[in-house]
Amino acid sequence: MTFAPKVKKLLWMELVMIHGKFKIQRGFTLVELLVVLVIIASLLSVVLPRYIKSLDKAEESALKSDLATIRISIDRFYSDKGRYPKTLDELVSEKYLRHIPVDPMTKQANWQPIYINMDGEQVVYDIKSNAKGVSIDGSNYQTW
Repeated sequence: MTFAPKVKKLLWMELVMIHGKFKIQRGFTLVELLVVLVIIASLLSVVLPRYIKSLDKAEESALKSDLATIRISIDRFYSDKGRYPKTLDELVSEKYLRHIPVDPMTKQANWQPIYINMDGEQVVYDIKSNAKGVSIDGSNYQTW
């Protein structure tokens, strides 16, 4: 006569009858854990590249928006005053901008002003990013 233990499996534990008493054995088997890890890894391999690409798109879109905001402020300054600002800080002091936006690519407010000579004075005519590299569409950030 063999005494095989009675086993009743639940989700993450087993009830095993040993010597007339039920004992609980908890935990997952190594195979179950490995299967779950393989499933998670395969899902991450699909999702992670898309997530990173969407982060890049968001940063590029923020850069385009910040450039447009500063350029519009420069144009409004010119429309109101009949001249271009001498520095970007003048846009803030004259209330055309609340603050100079941070470049989302460089994480600093270190824009590259494009100066022109107007009436013998260097004034800010346009602006570009100091970010190095190329965008998703292949254009250089510094040419935007």
